[in-house]
Amino acid sequence: MSAFPEFRVIPAVDMQDGQVVQLVGGERGTEKTYGDPVEAAEKWIAAGATTLHLVDLDGAFEGERQNATAVEAILDAVDVDVQLGGGIRTAEDAFDLLSRGVDRVILGTAAIENPEIVEEISEQYPGSVMVSLDAKGGEVVVSGWTEGTGLDPAEAAKRYEELGAGAILFTDVDVEGRLEGVQTEPVKRLAEAVEIPIVASGGVATIEDVVALRDAGADAVVVGSALYEGRFSLADAQAALE
Repeated sequence: MSAFPEFRVIPAVDMQDGQVVQLVGGERGTEKTYGDPVEAAEKWIAAGATTLHLVDLDGAFEGERQNATAVEAILDAVDVDVQLGGGIRTAEDAFDLLSRGVDRVILGTAAIENPEIVEEISEQYPGSVMVSLDAKGGEVVVSGWTEGTGLDPAEAAKRYEELGAGAILFTDVDVEGRLEGVQTEPVKRLAEAVEIPIVASGGVATIEDVVALRDAGADAVVVGSALYEGRFSLADAQAALE
């Protein structure tokens, strides 16, 4: 059973120094701040979100989880599907989070550096690993989008599917956080390469972008800046998809 039986618009709660932020192109120093993570999470659930996308940005950059207190507070406060990434580097980290109520752990750098970790976690918690493939110029990048890997996203996705990944999170770094629209071709390639769900992220500025990603084959889309900046509401996006 897929984690995404119907197409979902998933609000992003990206955390830095205990606050909700949105970065432009993943660059530190470009952030806009949007207040308390728990308040943001509750706001999106009240607006109709059935899944939340939590990211510990400090964890992604520093390599260890820094916003654990905020994450715990959100898990205590909400009762929806939660996926979490940022600084999860070991299977033990993942097991701890999954046992606390996180539904899916998002692995980026850890999965690239040690693909077997996907298999190890998936054996104990089937379907719980979402592998994050972040692409810049058609190449998978890691370490907070600062290092190229030479990997093709579609080829990498196939490998992780074989290792038991339950979904792929695909972030298009070239358009991330810019509110200038999406590129559908990379999403289409991924959707054609694997059977597991593709969650698209990066560049969404309008409801048309959301619909375009669904039509390209995505099973869900993560939206950050466009929702925080009021470009459209969650309800309007859901209505357009029906």
